Amino acid sequence: MTPVTSQHAASVEFDHVTKSYDAAASKAGAPGAVNDLSLSIPAGRICVLVGPSGCGKTTSLKMVNRLIEPTSGRILLDGVDAATRDTTELRRGIGYVIQQTGLFPHQTIEDNVVTVPRLLGWDKARMRARAEELLSVVGLEPATYAKRYPAQLSGGERQRVGVARALAADPPIMLMDEPFGAVDPIVRERLQNEFLRLQEQLAKTILFVTHDIDEAIKMGDLVVVFQAGGVVAQVGPPAEILASPASDYVARFVGTDRGLKRLSLFRVGELPLEPVVMAQVGSDGSIARRVAAEGTFRHVLVTDGGSRPIGWVHRDALTSGIVTAEQVESTSPLLDRRTTLKDALSMLLDADVQAGLVTDRTGAVRGMVTVDSITALMREPDARPRDALERAAGEADADADDAHPAEAAGA
Repeated sequence: MTPVTSQHAASVEFDHVTKSYDAAASKAGAPGAVNDLSLSIPAGRICVLVGPSGCGKTTSLKMVNRLIEPTSGRILLDGVDAATRDTTELRRGIGYVIQQTGLFPHQTIEDNVVTVPRLLGWDKARMRARAEELLSVVGLEPATYAKRYPAQLSGGERQRVGVARALAADPPIMLMDEPFGAVDPIVRERLQNEFLRLQEQLAKTILFVTHDIDEAIKMGDLVVVFQAGGVVAQVGPPAEILASPASDYVARFVGTDRGLKRLSLFRVGELPLEPVVMAQVGSDGSIARRVAAEGTFRHVLVTDGGSRPIGWVHRDALTSGIVTAEQVESTSPLLDRRTTLKDALSMLLDADVQAGLVTDRTGAVRGMVTVDSITALMREPDARPRDALERAAGEADADADDAHPAEAAGA
């Protein structure tokens, strides 16, 4: 399968944009659906518009592809005023995903995915290859799904098809209006995670509308908090909005659990991992006991021959005999470097343990994180998470280390 490729992303700028549905009221200076919106979104970033119903976030989104025309002001796409573009050409160059997907029920999934390429005159072989490529990318096996119809898919599967369709012509900008709002919480989280993974590869410029502040914080590089009347209450990275709400309204909207929400911005891989004393099955237990006695952590991790964890044993239970799997007394949750600290803390509390084991893609232990190390970060108001590009680079380096563990260890 040919890997997904992407053309350049485009910057988006709202320049004093107002939308009023009442011309008389607008002339009188009364508030409209959107009021004097000025906002710059860098190319390749996700900007989330969040706020209560009727605050103007969807209206702002639809003005980008001119489904709604601004009353005044300009929207610049890579510096070009959208109002000067041919409407049909403009819309074909912008991906659009809505809550109910909007799939054509009488067309197969393959035909739905290539809706825009078909309008652009692509040949059949190219369209078929693109549909297969994108269905694979969004986790739908082409051989199984390409010839099915939307009614034969679950809500989550239809939403994936909607994302694939929006990507089909490789648009530099994507608009997503409550894209995961119609599925259950488990499927929603999976779709969010898969989309963020995909964004690491494609780096599209995305405007994403939601009413859910947790989703906004998780998905956005930049968050725009709207309040009633189409007025922007605050714009900034998620960490900044959580750490320093600009007003009482923003503080109330974000919620009293701002500290916990901040943890969703950080990943396990951003914490310094604490060392783990390990004893391989079949090794001399007295050696591990002696090493463990030099530290404050009283347990030793029993592992298999590949350094994969089996469970914990108290150091005092280890004698001069051979370590066996039967000596294991307890286990810890296994964490991935990409696990958010909020999820990691939840897993530790649910398991009623103080430490979680961080494993690489082979399942080998790389270190541990503790409840204390996570809560210490919560108390650091100046702590800032890596941005998406930094995180992608860091995770790529870590994946390379997993592939060559001896080199990573300095062997």
